[in-house]
Amino acid sequence: MLNDIQPDMDDGVGFENQDEEPVAMVEEIQSGDEDANSNESSWSMDCSTVLRVKTLHISSPILAAKSPFFYKLFSNGMRESEQRHVTLRINASEEAALMELLNFMYSNNLSVTTAPELLDVLMAADKFEVASCMRYCSRLLRNLPMTPESALLYLDLPSSVLMAEAVQPLTDAAKQYLAARYKDITKYQEEVMALPLAGIEAILSSDDLQIASEDAVYDFVLKWARAQYPKLEERREVLGSRLARFIRFPYMTCRKLKKVLTSNDFDHEVSSKLVLEALFFKAEAPHRQRSLAAEESASLNRRFIERAYKYRPVKVVEFELPRQQCVVYLDLKREECANLFPSGRVYSQAFHLGGQGFFLSAHCNMDQQSSFHCFGLFLGMQEKGSVSFAVDYEFAARSKPTEEFVSKYKGNYTFTGGKAVGYRNLFAIPWTSFMAEDSLYFINAVPQYCGGLCYQKVLLDGLDRCRRCNIFVSLDSGIINMTRLMGLGGEIRKKAKLNENEGEDDGTANNYIDFEDVEKL
Repeated sequence: MLNDIQPDMDDGVGFENQDEEPVAMVEEIQSGDEDANSNESSWSMDCSTVLRVKTLHISSPILAAKSPFFYKLFSNGMRESEQRHVTLRINASEEAALMELLNFMYSNNLSVTTAPELLDVLMAADKFEVASCMRYCSRLLRNLPMTPESALLYLDLPSSVLMAEAVQPLTDAAKQYLAARYKDITKYQEEVMALPLAGIEAILSSDDLQIASEDAVYDFVLKWARAQYPKLEERREVLGSRLARFIRFPYMTCRKLKKVLTSNDFDHEVSSKLVLEALFFKAEAPHRQRSLAAEESASLNRRFIERAYKYRPVKVVEFELPRQQCVVYLDLKREECANLFPSGRVYSQAFHLGGQGFFLSAHCNMDQQSSFHCFGLFLGMQEKGSVSFAVDYEFAARSKPTEEFVSKYKGNYTFTGGKAVGYRNLFAIPWTSFMAEDSLYFINAVPQYCGGLCYQKVLLDGLDRCRRCNIFVSLDSGIINMTRLMGLGGEIRKKAKLNENEGEDDGTANNYIDFEDVEKL
């Protein structure tokens, strides 16, 4: 007998008291038909085998107060509302969960404690529209230790359950758990490759993926999709409708975006739209890019939000005439600069000039002459071995109050594998002065496009050179808008005559260094 308990009027719709309690006839059926799980089928008469009938005395006001389903059943014209005996048909596997649900509607408590049992009750609560029980189950499940298996189980609930507001905290916790556990995709590659679609979506939605670049994210998604969906049409559907929105195409390199356009894994219309959106974002001024990212920070769509890449993204502008050249922008936040102390390094993503791959590297170094820490910047070439590549280079800095670029260092260098050129103390000041609140190198505005005169200067100075690299550095509020690199390309030379000033001490000390420990990007 489930009676003598007053209804919780705050947790459901009200129902007027009745003189007598109706009797609920619970029939257990054996059926594998999915329709048996729907609300409509709960009251339909079919030919399923009835295994057992259980008679329960219930309080219709209590059930109606807790559940819109039972409110409609007992009050508004369903044929059962006119009957003293009503029959609820369920699968045999649902009996325990239904009994727990009915008990909760009277006592606001559950006797089950394990995840599988709570999930069964959660499903029953969703089926019979008992929102308070769904919230209760969700809270209990969140308090249990999370495992990859349980997290995936929560994300694999029926769509009607996943969409319920009461279940959102549970699914959010499951996504956060998976994203945190597998944030280093390369470390758990075998496990991640075996995850279902819902798990992959949870991981890719994270801003904190520990991955080299968004290019690597794209490559991983294609690898996973090809393994899980060998049929092209299925793969295109999953990539286009489910996974593409988690790939942050605006932070991919232009070289990789070209491959997206020619990829057979994406529908052409989808890939064209994604690449165009990415290119338009890249063309925006930095302040506009930050504005777009801020607009999306509170939404589920985070395509304009930059992840914490292992290698910092660069913005590259390439020119073919009158010579091959490229302009490369690298932004570092103040926090990232601070994290370099006392001996850290941060590398840029790769960019290309004259068929060769290059990268930038920012360091916190010890000035060998003055024995204080300082900020250093270097340009390195990816290729290792006997390949040589001669360049002219120039470093310039942009600072307050004029916010114009001023040339600091220039020279000539022939790259070989594992080598880099740069300056251990780019600004010729101690680290403490560089990072000070009143530092001249942190400015309030990000340059929209640093072209014009700088390009003309490079072209004039580079007419008699094989190739030229100009590096420009600027820092802004919280961001070191670091590095503008120009190069004028030519053929690779096995031997090159270096500038006669190479290696001279100009106060920077050890400008040319070995980078044998630099990871190949």
